[in-house]
Amino acid sequence: MLILGIESATGRVGCAIGGHEGVRASVQATRERRHAELLAPQIQAACAHADVSLRDLGAVAVDVGPGLYTGLRVGVTTAITMAHALRVPMVAVSSLDLIAYPLRHAGRTITVMIDARRGEVFHARYGCLPGGVQRLSDPEVAAPDHVVSQILASDDETLVVGDGAVLYASMLEGLRGVELADPGFAHPSAESLVLLAHALAMREEFVRPDEIQPLYLRRPDAQVPRPTR
Repeated sequence: MLILGIESATGRVGCAIGGHEGVRASVQATRERRHAELLAPQIQAACAHADVSLRDLGAVAVDVGPGLYTGLRVGVTTAITMAHALRVPMVAVSSLDLIAYPLRHAGRTITVMIDARRGEVFHARYGCLPGGVQRLSDPEVAAPDHVVSQILASDDETLVVGDGAVLYASMLEGLRGVELADPGFAHPSAESLVLLAHALAMREEFVRPDEIQPLYLRRPDAQVPRPTR
């Protein structure tokens, strides 16, 4: 089964196509607030690189967050629209899972921190398992010093990763038992999305397009003002 993965939860936007043989093509770019104009050409380019057409796809996978409101909305809306048009099922994966997954061989606790703006981060803790990771805490939004306190209270050897970890590196550097992951792992990747989605698809863990719900964890920065009397 060929899967199209769409990832747009952070400042990076991208897509990938793959199946049981792995990732066949991927395209990504880091351009703040340009997700809507970049995503459609990226999907076309990925299809061309993989030498497939949209009709060859068997499922659409999407990063459902948590993440930045505008980017998430663009990616989820695009994925739902394509799944409806192609009449294929969907797979939903968390952005925090996607960042933790490439570090599944770290052999220690992983804390993922995604920049949530407003001086906060989206975060969750993971444990490493053979071939994957297991989430140990629910996704939350909090101030970075709260996450640091949780890390220190756990007394685990901890690898911290994500663009939030990069942004607040000064709060994490030098802490006993804490290591910062390479910045190259800071963003969710469409490649990881396809790999995780394929495993879920093989277990038929699909989600109907009308069941997809982005995980915002808080209200968006921009709010429509309530009418005044």
